[in-house]
Amino acid sequence: MISETPSMLLLLVEGSSQNETVISHSPFTIGRLPDRDIVLSYPYISRTHAEIVYENEHFHLVDCGSRSGSYVNGKRVDRHTLAPNDVIHLGSLDGPLIRFSSPQGSRSTLRNLLQQMQHESGPESELEKLSWFLEAARKLNDVGAVHEILVSLIETTLQLTQVERGYVYLKDPSGSLRLSVGRNAHGDPLEEDSTISHSAIQRAIASASEFIVTDTLSAEAGSPSLSMVAQSIRTVICIPLRKRSAEQGIAEREILGMLYLDSRQQRGKLTRIDSDLLKNIATEAAVLVENTSMAHAEEAARHYREELSIAAEIQRGLMVVRIPKLPYARVNAHSVPCKEIGGDFYDVLAVESGLYVIVADISGKGISAALLASTLQGLVHSQIQAGQPLSNIAMFANRYICDKSLQKYATLILLKLTPDGFVEYLNCGHVQPLLHGLNGISLLTNGNLPVGLMPSAEYSSESIRMAPGERILVITDGVTEAEDSAGEFYGDERFQSSAMSGSSIAELFQQVQSFMSGAPATDDCTILEVCYGDCSATSA
Repeated sequence: MISETPSMLLLLVEGSSQNETVISHSPFTIGRLPDRDIVLSYPYISRTHAEIVYENEHFHLVDCGSRSGSYVNGKRVDRHTLAPNDVIHLGSLDGPLIRFSSPQGSRSTLRNLLQQMQHESGPESELEKLSWFLEAARKLNDVGAVHEILVSLIETTLQLTQVERGYVYLKDPSGSLRLSVGRNAHGDPLEEDSTISHSAIQRAIASASEFIVTDTLSAEAGSPSLSMVAQSIRTVICIPLRKRSAEQGIAEREILGMLYLDSRQQRGKLTRIDSDLLKNIATEAAVLVENTSMAHAEEAARHYREELSIAAEIQRGLMVVRIPKLPYARVNAHSVPCKEIGGDFYDVLAVESGLYVIVADISGKGISAALLASTLQGLVHSQIQAGQPLSNIAMFANRYICDKSLQKYATLILLKLTPDGFVEYLNCGHVQPLLHGLNGISLLTNGNLPVGLMPSAEYSSESIRMAPGERILVITDGVTEAEDSAGEFYGDERFQSSAMSGSSIAELFQQVQSFMSGAPATDDCTILEVCYGDCSATSA
């Protein structure tokens, strides 16, 4: 048993469900087995996954050799010293979270309130207020969505204060307070707030504390604001809803929103106990709003990752390239996206007149780039099947992207190789291809604008003739702009030197990876080679 140590809580959040557990012994076990202190029945949770131990006056999360790992604040750990508000995930960052925290603050607040009730209220009043507090807490914890939490907050605070109206404001992404929920004493929705005292809200924000006036006409209230006078408001209560933070004082905590209550018919009769109860229940509501919003955000992130995975699978299916086997040519290619979904693509198509090769790089990354890549691949493929010349294909792709106002563009290489070694190629702003000939390396220097930049752009191709044994290498800029840990580019010279040595596609990729030394890729990487006849001569 843990003795003479602060009590600690674990808040388990599974979707909209939340459960608190007190750590009462060490080790405190977590896993899939039914005898664990916390049982998590998920396939990625090991039977004996992790435990929380108390050693040297600190709590530590210890991974018990689980298959899928333990995480604290998003980082995988084997052993980690826990601090208040640390977030624990087991097995997957997409699964339930466990928040490690101290219960002392909230419990001591409630204990103090109860003690004050006993000293300052009669038995009947004490029982009523305790019943109100417990019922308010039950209502708040029984509902899962933010809207229902706020409705319960207004209903319970109106019950205590006996005022006419209640509103809750929440911060929007810009940092401004926006009306979220409003109710009157009869429970009717209030969707218009022009008759409230906005100056009272501003005072509460400016002071980062409660603003409570129970009789605006009394001398103690000072000078009421113009809105209070104009609307004959007698009672105004503004209580900030703050994020809970162990590292910051109350005045420094970020404000999530504001609880506003007012009455025009009679002055309020709030006691100090009532005021403390209001602040305490508002604090609990703020915690629930924050936790629920975080759970919803994590759920949305999980759904986004699932959709991204599905989109990546669809893209891989659409972009499966079946490289044809021809007696006069051989094509090898490899492409690695830097994210789940890439913006590079290549295609190889054999028709009666010859072999077509396409390599493209869409501006930007992610889903939007992948969608344009898939569309552009289909467009070019259909134009080749229709027998269009390379210049017309580029012109049609350019007009299509410009007409759609997609705010994107693509660099593109179109290449056609005929059985007699004749090569026609067209470069739309792409990295210049390399001709690895029998006598060395040379660049194919044809140049045009990328497709999607200017509707009126014109495109022209150039031609060369390949000798048997020569190859053309086409890459995207993710290869030459691959960076090492110091930020240095792999560069054209390194790539040309590797190509000159006759390295295969796999060897070229390995050399780029070795140069990066584990640094993350910042762009998609694609390498494609077209060999005419027997390419073994270029490796000599």
